[in-house]
Amino acid sequence: METLQDRIICREDFPFLAQSKIAYLDNAATTQIPSTVLSAVEAYYRNGAANPGRGEYGLNLQVTQLYEQARERIAAFVGANAEEIAFTAGTTEGLNTIAQAYAAKMLGPGDEVLVTAAEHHSNFLIWQHACKQAGARLIISPFDANGRLDWDAFKASVSAKTKIVALAHVSNVLGTVFPIEDVVELSHEYGAKVVLDCAQSIGHLPLNLHALGVDFAAFSGHKMYALSGIGAMYIKQDLIADTSAFMLGGGMVDEVWESQSSYLDNIRKLEAGTPNVVGAISMAAAADYLDGIGLNSIHNHEKELTGYLLGCFSEIPDCKVHGIPGNANDRTGIVSFSVKGVHPTDVALALDEAGVCIRTGTHCAQPLHRRLGVEQSCRISLGLYNTFDDLQKAARTLSGIRESLGRRILGMFP
Repeated sequence: METLQDRIICREDFPFLAQSKIAYLDNAATTQIPSTVLSAVEAYYRNGAANPGRGEYGLNLQVTQLYEQARERIAAFVGANAEEIAFTAGTTEGLNTIAQAYAAKMLGPGDEVLVTAAEHHSNFLIWQHACKQAGARLIISPFDANGRLDWDAFKASVSAKTKIVALAHVSNVLGTVFPIEDVVELSHEYGAKVVLDCAQSIGHLPLNLHALGVDFAAFSGHKMYALSGIGAMYIKQDLIADTSAFMLGGGMVDEVWESQSSYLDNIRKLEAGTPNVVGAISMAAAADYLDGIGLNSIHNHEKELTGYLLGCFSEIPDCKVHGIPGNANDRTGIVSFSVKGVHPTDVALALDEAGVCIRTGTHCAQPLHRRLGVEQSCRISLGLYNTFDDLQKAARTLSGIRESLGRRILGMFP
């Protein structure tokens, strides 16, 4: 069976990568954009822009239709209904909206919000803030030595006091895929609502929010080969009525009077102001591109690359992989690591000189790094266009990095 590794044309689908020799291994931060998405964006501007839902002339009606078709396309892509999807500026805005428009008014003194120790700041700070506002308590569930959710500790943390359980589908540092179905089942037994951060699963794993059973979710376009500045959030149909309008402005109102106003009673009450039409179109085009390849094929390709990468690390002296070691199961193509005696910034600079792009730092997850016992880490994160050659280039540089840096320092100080 043909794999994406055989189908090298995948790289040719991306203009930047087609004309570049670099190994781009920072896909958890943002992905490159395929030609089909760029063509959809260009076609929108060439055919005429308009502000959807704000006119009865032909062009406006066409653009309104494009925008709503994009909503339907994204809903289908994530296993939801169109009436459950609102466009946002990205995952962060979506999670903030969920926290303020729904959770904040549901929380009170004595209530609890449960998160994991592996959360991105976007899915940690908002709950820390919401708990302080409401007088509620933030509970942080640990992970085990291999980066998996400590299930016994998690079960012990859920109780009748738990109102919200918020966690990532995939850790942006460890690459761990968390057991969402089990989390949902347990949380719902106690009446808690589950908020899912899909920033690192979108575009890498098949995603069906209805099947997972979560109550809320958020994700970004630029993580799934679309434009930046666009994302979407999911709110289960029967919870929309309990979700208040958050940002106020044009487009989300029913009637406005001098003394009072009323708002739409559907998901669009969460879309204030001029929508990012071209961003929504780019997400729909990216969904078409990904489905054309197949999310299962993409996941299997990245899993194969991850296994190869972990094998490379096992042979590189002084390199420590954080999270599930030597096993590509239960994880995606996100691999964070440290090199003994070498600062992560120096690792990144050495790789950059070799034409390899990775990320270093805390990856917006400082509490997690403290639990790992490191201030910062290096991170390789894979995309559908990556190849074994990309990983070999990285491995060659890493295998001699301490010796190389040592020679450089001696050269500076004869």
